[in-house]
Amino acid sequence: MIKIFNHYFRQRTILQAMVYMVLIVGTLVASMAWQMGGGIFNGATISSGVVRGGLIAIGILGVNFALGIYEWPNHLTMGQVRVRIILSFFLAVVIVGGIFLLLPLDPPYDNDQILLVLLLMVSAMLIMRLLGNEILPASYRRQRVLIYGTGSRAYIAGQSLLENDPGIELVGYFRGPQEKEPPAVGLDIVSAKGTLTEVVEHYGVNEIVVAVNERRGGSMPLRELLDCKLHGVQVIDLATHFEQLLGQIHLEAVSAGWLIFGDGFKQGFVRSVVKRLFDIFGSAVLLLLASPVMFVTALMIIIEGGLPIFYRQERVGLNGRNFNVIKFRSMRKDAEKDGTPRWAGAGDARVTRVGKIIRKMRIDELPQLFCVLKGDMSLVGPRPERPYFVERLTKDIPYYALRHGIKPGLTGWAQVRYHYGASIKDAEQKLQYDLYYVKNHSWLLDLIILFETVGVVLTGKGAQ
Repeated sequence: MIKIFNHYFRQRTILQAMVYMVLIVGTLVASMAWQMGGGIFNGATISSGVVRGGLIAIGILGVNFALGIYEWPNHLTMGQVRVRIILSFFLAVVIVGGIFLLLPLDPPYDNDQILLVLLLMVSAMLIMRLLGNEILPASYRRQRVLIYGTGSRAYIAGQSLLENDPGIELVGYFRGPQEKEPPAVGLDIVSAKGTLTEVVEHYGVNEIVVAVNERRGGSMPLRELLDCKLHGVQVIDLATHFEQLLGQIHLEAVSAGWLIFGDGFKQGFVRSVVKRLFDIFGSAVLLLLASPVMFVTALMIIIEGGLPIFYRQERVGLNGRNFNVIKFRSMRKDAEKDGTPRWAGAGDARVTRVGKIIRKMRIDELPQLFCVLKGDMSLVGPRPERPYFVERLTKDIPYYALRHGIKPGLTGWAQVRYHYGASIKDAEQKLQYDLYYVKNHSWLLDLIILFETVGVVLTGKGAQ
């Protein structure tokens, strides 16, 4: 994993994006060179091709990341992959065509011919993704991991690796000499084949995940782990493993000490000012662009069920302060006539016909842009919850109150990483992503979330 501006990226994902960028830029420059034939092809010509190719590559890669094109196959069905690839191709046509419309190449270059060649290259890249292939050799994608520990935590770590990262090879589990918990069933225990350093060398291990339940009392061979680290093997604990692999702070793996003494959880005056200025500018622009959609939505709500168009609801914001959130009304007027708050679930009968549409497309959230302008919310942050549920969840889920250490958002890391939550268990899962955001938030992570939110809206992922 590579950490860039507090966010983790897989090394092979970064390398693959760089290869794609080189292919797109190289295709454009090569096409220009071929058209020139025996003509002059100087540095100025090459730089003009590199600039246009770079802009196209950034746009296409940004769209593909937003649509989840580079998510691992086990996270998407084949039908979802096909739909996203078709959408990606049409958006690539818009991006390439837009760049050449704004920055056309001067004669003797044939812009249409170069555009066609670029789209053929993009199509080849998307077809490779559809077939589940990658440009990088297997040696650049394979990560050999050893889990130190054989108990329940080790089992959880192994399952998360096998389910979420097909690029790793789990070589086995090493049982510590002082482990008291009996081994979990079905584990491939390799500790009988030698010491930790010998096993690491024998299997060519790249990473060790320490997943023992008890670290005190000599349960970890600190000297051997340090020797492995000095020889280039990455050694991480279980909490860091989940943070890097899944982008979450796993509640069963963390402790108060890990949260306090670890890095992250930085606010900062400059970060707060920049984020606020971005919120004001972004929400104003989005309100302007979305105004036609909001007008049509208001008319549809009135036609189906009359007034009111909006509904206001008390939510918990920064530092536990309450504020009123505003949304388009998507439920019947008597949705909570008994006075008992409850989550909306799949197929909720209280949702109106118009409500199903605007929820699917996230249009019901647009009026919250006024809350962003006012300063009660941010564009990106943990979703604000109702006081009734906050009181319950704070009692039932450890560290839940930490999510109120940052301003709530219109969209968030949990919203693009987890499906719609409608239970305490879902709230616990989403909290793990919220804690990751609170710990690692940065302008880059905000940008990634905004890009992925576009993909969520376009594909209807996780809507209820």
